[in-house]
Amino acid sequence: MHPSAQLVVWLLILLLSQGMDDLLLMATMLLVPLFGRSVLSRCWQLAWGARWIFLSLFVILAWGGIGEAAWNGPMAPSREGLLDASTHVGRLLLVLMAVAVLREWMSTTDLLTGIYRLLEPMRRCGLDSDRGLVRLLLVLNYIETMPRPRDWRMLLDVPARSNSEVFELVDQPLSSRDYLVIALALVAAVPLLYLVQG
Repeated sequence: MHPSAQLVVWLLILLLSQGMDDLLLMATMLLVPLFGRSVLSRCWQLAWGARWIFLSLFVILAWGGIGEAAWNGPMAPSREGLLDASTHVGRLLLVLMAVAVLREWMSTTDLLTGIYRLLEPMRRCGLDSDRGLVRLLLVLNYIETMPRPRDWRMLLDVPARSNSEVFELVDQPLSSRDYLVIALALVAAVPLLYLVQG
C-alpha cells in the first residue's frame, strides 16, 4: 500500500479517536500492548515528554469545570471537570499512541513520501509544500538524535559540526488500489463518526 494511503487511514483513525469517551476510549487504549514492546517504549517516551502538557490540561479542566464538587473541601474539583479532564487527557494519550504505532511501522522515508504525495494539491495551488516537508524532516531528525541534556544551557550550544544526511523520496504515483483504500476508509469513517458521537 502506498504511504499516502496509510497516512489517510491513520488520520481517519485519529479523527475517530477524538470522539471517543469513557469505556470505548479505555478499551482502545488497552489494544496498544498488542502492537509490541517497541511501540510501548516509544509511546512511553512520547507520553513522558508531554507530561507537563497532560498535567496542565488535567488541572485546568478538572478545577475549571463547572459542576458538583467531587468532595467536600475548599479546593475540590468538580465531578464534571474531572470526567472532562480524564476524557481529554485520554484522547491526547491515544493520539500519542497512534503516533508511536505510525512511527514504528513506517520508515522516515515512507512517511515523508506519503506526506509529499498528500500535499501535491497544495503545489498546484501555488503553495510551496517542500519547505514544510523539509522542516518536518529536520524536526523528526532532531527529536530522534537529540541527547538528553542534564543542563538546559546545553540546548543553546551550537554543534561544532553539522551532519549532513541525504533522504531520497520514492515519488511513486498512487495506484487504483490505493485510491480504493482511501475511498473505503472515507466511506467507513462517516458512519463510525456518527456512532462514536452518538
